Amino acid sequence: MSEIASSILLPGEPPESFRRSLRYFNLYRGLVALLFVVAVLFYDLSTAVGAVSPARFSHLCIVYLLLAVAILFLSEHWQRRLSFNGALAIGVITDIASFTLMMYQSGGVRSGFAYMLLVSLAGAGLVGQGRMTLFYAALATLAVLIEQGMRVLTLVSEPVDFFQAGVMCIGFFGTAISARLLASRVIANEALAKHQSLELEAQLHINRRVIRDMQDGVLVVDRDGNVRQHNPQAAALFGMDAANPLVRLSDFSTALQERFSVWIEGKHECSELLRTAGGQSLLRVRFLPPGDRGNALLYIEDMVLVQAQAQQIKLAALGRLAANMAHEIRNPLASISHAAELLGEEHRDDTHARLTRIINDNTQRLDRIVGEVLELGRRDRAAPEDIDLLSFCGTLIEELALHEPARTMLVAMEIAPTLMIRFDRGHLHRVLSNLLTNALRYSSGGAGAIRVMAEIVPGGVALHVIDDGAGISEALRAQVFEPFFTTRTSGTGLGLYIARELCEANGASLDLRENAPGAHFCIHAQGVS
Repeated sequence: MSEIASSILLPGEPPESFRRSLRYFNLYRGLVALLFVVAVLFYDLSTAVGAVSPARFSHLCIVYLLLAVAILFLSEHWQRRLSFNGALAIGVITDIASFTLMMYQSGGVRSGFAYMLLVSLAGAGLVGQGRMTLFYAALATLAVLIEQGMRVLTLVSEPVDFFQAGVMCIGFFGTAISARLLASRVIANEALAKHQSLELEAQLHINRRVIRDMQDGVLVVDRDGNVRQHNPQAAALFGMDAANPLVRLSDFSTALQERFSVWIEGKHECSELLRTAGGQSLLRVRFLPPGDRGNALLYIEDMVLVQAQAQQIKLAALGRLAANMAHEIRNPLASISHAAELLGEEHRDDTHARLTRIINDNTQRLDRIVGEVLELGRRDRAAPEDIDLLSFCGTLIEELALHEPARTMLVAMEIAPTLMIRFDRGHLHRVLSNLLTNALRYSSGGAGAIRVMAEIVPGGVALHVIDDGAGISEALRAQVFEPFFTTRTSGTGLGLYIARELCEANGASLDLRENAPGAHFCIHAQGVS
């Protein structure tokens, strides 16, 4: 009984499907009660039902209809005050009481009202998902046995009626158990369906994200040329706004629509090249045959991007070839330089000395270029380590000032003693040497003309190298990191290019900032916490 009380008094929040099933069950009760009222008011049924007292039977039918309407109203408008189990229990108890009294007024078990109890028990078991079904069956059994006992005491009854009542009571429990098992099966299937629905939704979300972020365009098209699905890249490749409601393939490209119409007849996988309407882009369209639902899949690939990737592969291969050639050039270059030095020792006329000097200068320049090309080839062999930035920069400045000690006065460092970065030591030495050498070359030469600052920024550490020179003009800013670009006749033009490449090899970046007032370079590297 405590379970009944708690289910009636404590409000619950069942799923909407539970409430919907209860609504249909209440509507069924109301229609049955209305049918009984119409039957007793307009037809003489005293020979079939209500034989004991037709008037009382009519009153019972009217009361049952009023109760059915009241239960339907309460379950719809008192959901916050009346729990689901409470509303169901009130309805089932009303059915048991009403049908038992009708059965008493209509001749007992033989009248057939006991079968209406079977329907109510089955409905309660299914609507309530198997809850309290055995209690309802026990309550119906008790009511039928009491009704049969009252008939024995007050009316004429035959012994066989008790046997029929007993058989009917067994049917109550059989119906209740069957409804409970069926409800359990329904609950398990519903839980499985919900779990699969969540997994499917998650998978669809992942698929949508993958399709949305693909570099290739994707179109799902039916055989009539209607676009069922597309990703933003597909619209971008055809120069259209991805937010536009593109529903026809012709909205993307008339030429694509024409080729699709021809292809769909054969339905075999193929690829074709297609130019956009403006003729600016060349696209490769791969047609995949329709699946079970009749939708074809079109992959659209930007050939400009493919060609750029191929160009990158060629450049990488050329870089390796250049490194190998530079290594091979260094040996004969050393021989030429050595021969020029021997010629210089002969002390002939001034013309001979001048030509020898030209040979030496150019061989040294070629040797620097070869060395820098070889350095570039070693960019991928980075071995990052934790570096104390203040100690490293101090040692580097001392190395640069070995021949000119006064240079140490030119550099002002603003670096916290505990600041660390993660970088390949040799690569960082090469990068900072290049930046400091350029700063020394173009600075004013006064004390503190060069500032080396480091600060913690989101994502790592920023290392700034700033001089007080004339800075870099706007016309040259876009070219400073290009290979072989230099403003000095003796320069190789590879210093800043190699510096940026080495930074990228260590997961860092090298940028040119606005003049402050001279050139301002910034290295953004990974910090060490």
